[in-house]
This record gives sequence, structure tokens and C-alpha cells, in this order.
Amino acid sequence: MKKEKNEFRCIWLLLAGFCAAAGAVLLLCFLFRSRMPDTVGRTLTDTERAEVIGRNSPLTEYVYLSPNADFPRGDVIRKITIHHMAGDLTLEGLGESFAQQDRRASANYAIDSQGRVGLYVEESDQSWSSRSPENDSQAVTIEVANDEIGGEWHVSDAAYERLIDLCADVCRRNGIEELRYTGDETGSLTLHSMFYSKTECPGPYLKSRMDEIAAEVTRRLTGD
Repeated sequence: MKKEKNEFRCIWLLLAGFCAAAGAVLLLCFLFRSRMPDTVGRTLTDTERAEVIGRNSPLTEYVYLSPNADFPRGDVIRKITIHHMAGDLTLEGLGESFAQQDRRASANYAIDSQGRVGLYVEESDQSWSSRSPENDSQAVTIEVANDEIGGEWHVSDAAYERLIDLCADVCRRNGIEELRYTGDETGSLTLHSMFYSKTECPGPYLKSRMDEIAAEVTRRLTGD
């Protein structure tokens, strides 16, 4: 009888422990959701959309805010990190992908092959993009569509020109006076591959033009 009572007590202790753990998880989820802006994870009204764009780049044409982010970002914006989509995705298609919480990925902006700009994480918030929380906390991250799959991972002229426009706009609004590409993470222009050795992102084509992008953005910022 004593043995049965001990077993019964152990079962209740296990159940109590499980309930406590489940309660802690639910509390953490609640706290996380309570910090998440109510504009995240849903279609916005025209008024809401205009307000969101007003806080971010005026070049934005599409908005769908991802839950895969830290609210707010953990540091001051000092950098821009460029990625490629590894595909010719639409802004809407990428928004659907970033909306999936189990994917645990996002970017602040994306540019499609027509040169349209999409916003997925507001600049005041931190995207989950480069596998480096330290970099993401300081960087505005930008995904660029590819019009060539594989090879050089080429991007269209329209996407490339809009990338320069967007980089200049982000720098200007955030007080970045010069965009510097150093080839490593110390520059103010960084690449996904600098933080994750298993990727070539943003691909050879964009990587070969980083010096040119930095120089043109800086020229626009300084008026030289």
C-alpha cells in the first residue's frame, strides 16, 4: 500500500511539473505576443499601411509584416545587409513565406525583379535574417530577387537600381553618412555569407558589385 501511495505521489508530482512548465511556456508566448505590434501578421487597412510606410522607406509599395522578428530591434541602425532570394519571387510570395512562424526567417525589405519594394519588418524592429543577432540588431536587411537561377545568381537592372535607391534612402534617414564595404563584417555594408559559411548569399553577381554599390550610395549621400 505504501509503495502504491509513493507511485501515486510521483505521478501527481510529474503532472504538476508538466503543468508548471506548460504554464511557463504559455506565459512566455503571451509576453512575446503582447510585445508584437497589432499590425503584424495580417492585411493592413489603407490607413494603417500608409502609417507604416510613413515610418519606413517611402519607396515601399507592398507591406505584410512578419511575426519572425524582435520587437524592437536591439541596437541603433548602422549597417545594411544584402541578401538574395535564390529565386525570382514576387513580393507577395515572399510575404507568405515570412508569415510562417515555423520558418523563423524574415528581412526588413525585399526588391522584386520589376524593382518594386516590399516591407516585412519595420526598421524599428529586428529581422531574423543573417544568422547573426549582433548584425541583425544593427542592420537593415534587404532581399533581392534573382532573374537567373544558379550560376551568377544575376539580378535585373531594375532590381539593382532600386537596391541603390533603397540603400541611399535607408542611410539618409538613419544618419549613416557613408556606406563602406570592407569585405568583412566590420563595414557598414555586409553580406549574409559573412555570417553563415554554408551560404553564398547574395551570390557572385551582387557580391562583385558591392564596392560599386557602396561608392554610388556614398556619392548620393555626400553630393559628390
